Amino acid sequence: MKAKFFIAIVIALLSFSCSDDDNNSNSTSLSQQEKDGLLFMLEEEKLARDTYIYMNNLWGLNQFNNIKNSEQSHMDAIVSILEQNDIEYTILPQGEFSYQNLQDLYNQFVIDGQVSSESALQIGATIEDLDIVDLEDYINDSTNAVLISTYENLQCGSRNHLRSFVTAIENLGFTYTPQFLTLEEYEAILNSSREQCN
Repeated sequence: MKAKFFIAIVIALLSFSCSDDDNNSNSTSLSQQEKDGLLFMLEEEKLARDTYIYMNNLWGLNQFNNIKNSEQSHMDAIVSILEQNDIEYTILPQGEFSYQNLQDLYNQFVIDGQVSSESALQIGATIEDLDIVDLEDYINDSTNAVLISTYENLQCGSRNHLRSFVTAIENLGFTYTPQFLTLEEYEAILNSSREQCN
């Protein structure tokens, strides 16, 4: 009788321990701020992809042809997290955005990018410049390890893209002035080697 009672207590304790672990796993769920950040970054990565598709069709430069595919991978990485967390999202047709500020940027990029191939490359550098800074802000505002790791990987890609665009600009005899990064941050990126991103 005592043995049966002891076993019952052990089973009860194990059940309580398991349910407690389940509760702890819920603590890693995303906050509303993190969810909003994911939805915004999905569209910002789409801004890059759509702009590069447009510029590639316009100028046929390798940078746009290669990096537009990378931006699609960035979008896919964010979509994966959205779907894992049952967060509803919408990807609008090319050149269309839910966030008005991103729509305004795209509309202006289309106009400015028609001026010259150098202007188009400047736009590419500007997008990556913005992307790095926005990702850093979302990294600093998050406590979710998966989200932070994903954003850091996207940042790594954006630093490589920035290097690629700036090299192409300089090969044409021009320079790029950072619009969002500090000069120190920008120079640190340009003075470091291309990174291997996950």
